[in-house]
Amino acid sequence: MTFDALPFPVIDGHNDLPWERRETHGSGVDGIDSEQASLHTDLPKLRAGGVVGQFWSVFVPTDVPDPVRATLQQVDLAHRIIERYPESLTLARTAAEVVAAVDARRIASLLGAEGGHSIGDDLAVLRDFARLGVRYMTLTHNDDTPWADSATGSHPHGGLTDRGREVVAEMERIGMLVDLSHTSPDTMRDTLDVATQPVVFSHSSTIAVNDHPRNVPDDVLARLRDNGGVVMITFVPKFVSRAWAEWEDAGSVGEPPVVTVSDVADHVEHAREVAGVAHIGLGGDYDGTPVLPPDLRDVSRYPVLAEELRRRGWGAEDLRALAGGNVLRVLAATDERFARTALVR
Repeated sequence: MTFDALPFPVIDGHNDLPWERRETHGSGVDGIDSEQASLHTDLPKLRAGGVVGQFWSVFVPTDVPDPVRATLQQVDLAHRIIERYPESLTLARTAAEVVAAVDARRIASLLGAEGGHSIGDDLAVLRDFARLGVRYMTLTHNDDTPWADSATGSHPHGGLTDRGREVVAEMERIGMLVDLSHTSPDTMRDTLDVATQPVVFSHSSTIAVNDHPRNVPDDVLARLRDNGGVVMITFVPKFVSRAWAEWEDAGSVGEPPVVTVSDVADHVEHAREVAGVAHIGLGGDYDGTPVLPPDLRDVSRYPVLAEELRRRGWGAEDLRALAGGNVLRVLAATDERFARTALVR
């Protein structure tokens, strides 16, 4: 079945399976082709969930001694996972390669770096990551970088510095997508002020539904209409549910609140209302968080969200745009620049 014929072709913006494999399996790649109870993600679950494209995060924490080296190790691990299962996965760097993978019944595997610390403040490293197929970089993770404020940092810069604007400009020049998840609202706004290409939020939700610093304010969502970008709604309970966030803040005492697929759908619908249906997507953050809503407990469960949205009156065209069509458009808009940079086998 071709991409255009699929009812809910999921291209998810953020999955931390490579880091989970590093932490719990010694960076091993075996076993992903069978059901793994300890993982949110394995090949059978991906197939059951209708996932046709996945951005694999090559994340490393901000406190690792050598973040550039560690990120390169994660890029290598992601490549080894893809190469280990050629019947199911294939490396994709462009929208055309995503569509070709889907037509070949393989899951298009894209790479995304999570946090500007990964480049060591070196634009040559940024370009090398692009050559290795890294398709986006999140400007910050949980801590500020020397040139951009994080959502959960101390905000020393008031947003994006001049050096940060240089990083954004170079990312756009080489076709690497600027990812604004994890950034402060001022960093989001400063980036949109200078952006000439569509941006993404690879795994964020909406402040209006849950006032959490990791979520996106309405004024930023509205600017995605002119920018052409996409906010990819995440499933992490503390970003989705105010009750869950308050429970965590109070020390996680007693039974946690129940977070449901309906709570996630509320964020999806709010983002559609403010940004428009052409500017929304999905970024579950599977294997990057210890707990998820039971309705969405692993990557096999995307159809549950689709069914909830159908129940709320969503039509086929809007569902396909949300699932993967919108982020595929953003890729296509920047493909030519990226293809000039990426190494082609």
